[in-house]
Amino acid sequence: MKFSQLVFSACLALASASAPALAGSGHDEKARYGGIVATAHHVTFELVAKPDLIALHVSDHGKPVKVDGGTAKLTILNGADKSEVSLAADGNALAAKGAFKVAAGSKIVAVVSLPNSTAKTVRFVVK
Repeated sequence: MKFSQLVFSACLALASASAPALAGSGHDEKARYGGIVATAHHVTFELVAKPDLIALHVSDHGKPVKVDGGTAKLTILNGADKSEVSLAADGNALAAKGAFKVAAGSKIVAVVSLPNSTAKTVRFVVK
């Protein structure tokens, strides 16, 4: 076996062995509010999209993050159609009420700004 093949095999084995450890990193990846879950910058975001309400719940290691004073800007892509929605703190989530076109295949990009934190970008795909 060549040295480069040996190094590649060792790296592959190391990556395979560390995958279970990363899976149990303590981030809650399950939907608690019936939405779509994504993780960005070690923070978990759950997007709940209904025809008349869009809400974004934020948690860190399964614990809700206070969103008071926070905002988010969503860009919703439906094929060639593009719309933007601004979310504001509403209880324990960032939310907006209105009429929203979100369907299977929609892609949503959220830019989330929370107090005492840098802005985070998170992406969702509606299934």
